[in-house]
Amino acid sequence: MVALRPYRPDDLEALYEICLLTADSGKDASPLHHDRKAIGHIYAAPYGVLEPEQVFVAEDDQGVAGYIVGTFNTDGFNARLEQDWWPALRQHYADVPKAELTATDRQRIGAIMEPSLNPPDIVAQYPAHIHMNLLPRLRGQRVGTALLDRWIAQARAAGVTGIHLGANPANSGGIAFWTRSGFKPLRTDGAAWFGMTL
Repeated sequence: MVALRPYRPDDLEALYEICLLTADSGKDASPLHHDRKAIGHIYAAPYGVLEPEQVFVAEDDQGVAGYIVGTFNTDGFNARLEQDWWPALRQHYADVPKAELTATDRQRIGAIMEPSLNPPDIVAQYPAHIHMNLLPRLRGQRVGTALLDRWIAQARAAGVTGIHLGANPANSGGIAFWTRSGFKPLRTDGAAWFGMTL
């Protein structure tokens, strides 16, 4: 049985781990990283810490194995990251010897030091954004659909007008899921961008 539930603070480590274990276009990115938290610092953990009410997790008898995270207000969330999330991480990574890091670690840390913002025209039309990841044991059971439906229902109730996301163009399974779920392909410019009007 898989249960969907709101995020709790003790789920934070699961967010980090699932993010890492799915970060290579849906596959385990552990071999690419010495720092197991670098990617989660960007794409998972800040949502649990800064906007926990916009996070849902999927849990089975082995523990939390999937999540959907996001924000209703991308621009506002970016401002919170600059104020409350990035400064401590930038200070931490400024002291980490480069020799201890892989090329992929350094790429992620570069994104912490100088974040790239989602395309402004997409944000203007679809102000909310999401990230979702499931470990392989939960895939193919409509768990992702159930998580997405719950997040969309909450966004609609809050008056959100549109949701966007960026996917790795190499993640064919993820792209098939988003397309099947009603997201419209917008463009590809490093990331494959999708939007849904609510």
